[in-house]
Amino acid sequence: MAKKIRVDVVTPEKIAFSGEVEQVIAPGMEGSLGVLPGHVPLLTKLGTGPVILKNAGDIVELAVSEGFLEVMPQKVVILAETAERAEEIDVARAQAALERAQAELEERGDRQQHAQAVAALRRAANRLHVVEDYRKRKPERSGRLKQAR
Repeated sequence: MAKKIRVDVVTPEKIAFSGEVEQVIAPGMEGSLGVLPGHVPLLTKLGTGPVILKNAGDIVELAVSEGFLEVMPQKVVILAETAERAEEIDVARAQAALERAQAELEERGDRQQHAQAVAALRRAANRLHVVEDYRKRKPERSGRLKQAR
């Protein structure tokens, strides 16, 4: 069995990550999914949450929001609405988005407005969570995974 698995994290705007890792942890709709090389094929809906890529002690964490996760024995493709590496996240902007979403939830709107506010709140909270985790880890072990070009 191979020791690494190819991972591509793609959004409509960019390729957020492309490279080989030893382990992928992604937010499924029912909880986190762990993927190792040789995993059985799987196609599932992706939730909002952190995607964690591990390789030889190095970690890259991305804040992703909704999409799809396709797993093949030697490749993982994550198609997400948004994906940001922890070091790319603008904390002030994420905090402002969180506060806006909280204010929108307090307003009495229709179901669609409420659902949009909840989704915005989840995205903003996820971005802040990913940055917080990134800052807690030792800098020499965070974000160093090499990407294939």
